[in-house]
Amino acid sequence: MPNNKLQSFLARKFVHLLSGSNDGKPPWLKQVAEGEEAGLYLPNQAPWIVHADFATLVGGIRALLMQALHPGSLTGVRQHSRYKDDPLGRLAGTIRWLTVTTFGPIQSNQKEADRVNRLHTRVKGEYQTSTGESRAYQAADKNLLLWVHVAFMDSFLRTHQNYSKRPIPGGADEYVRLWAASVKPLGLDVAPQSEAELLETLRGFEKDLVVTDDTRDVIKWIKNPPLPILSKPFYRLFFFAALASMPTSYQALIGERALPLWFVKSQTTNILRAMRIAIGHESPIEEAAVARLRRIGAWQ
Repeated sequence: MPNNKLQSFLARKFVHLLSGSNDGKPPWLKQVAEGEEAGLYLPNQAPWIVHADFATLVGGIRALLMQALHPGSLTGVRQHSRYKDDPLGRLAGTIRWLTVTTFGPIQSNQKEADRVNRLHTRVKGEYQTSTGESRAYQAADKNLLLWVHVAFMDSFLRTHQNYSKRPIPGGADEYVRLWAASVKPLGLDVAPQSEAELLETLRGFEKDLVVTDDTRDVIKWIKNPPLPILSKPFYRLFFFAALASMPTSYQALIGERALPLWFVKSQTTNILRAMRIAIGHESPIEEAAVARLRRIGAWQ
């Protein structure tokens, strides 16, 4: 646990911001700690390393910006999400899936996927394509699942490469290959298996991306969400760090002035490192996951 009262206080505030918990422990800690099974990943594998790093704070913002560019995922968020009324609640739901899938046992992974799949059955409607045609959609559509998957995957990968000092075991290819297994329980059987395939898949979606008034409204909200006042300066830096890590074609669509990557890189890396020191290097989730793996003999 954190080694002094200030660290403990900051850690509780941080966990509350991301999960809504008031006791310093994420609500899904039990899902990670219990069970007699290993999970999809071990502590020395790429997804574990990437998702345990604070660079995911920037990656999450980048993924939201990318998803806003696709009219299908954008419409799903606008019509079926409580992102404006309860932004932290929506954030907690996403973090819960990411955390349980990365660090939890197989049984918890499946239960979490079942929860997400049930939510997806209610997310459906129509959206206007980039060519102006009306198209029916539901969140479980494989094409939309693939877009959301590659948007998250590319975002976590690029922000880790730019804003973390921790090397990725096996590099980008290993992260892409291993993380592809995370979406199989969601119904996505075919996903990129290498960095080259990831880039090819992203290029295939370029023709579908479009910016409308709805897009601009969501991007404006992403840039300035209703967060606690003390967290806003950090979030603003992370927003521009997320933008700087995106391809120039995406930056042009988003329409926000991007700061140079070289300018935000050192600042963001240092702030993330300072946050980790202030909060403490201990992670209740990782500790619980490692303890479970050791208990069942899957990790030394």
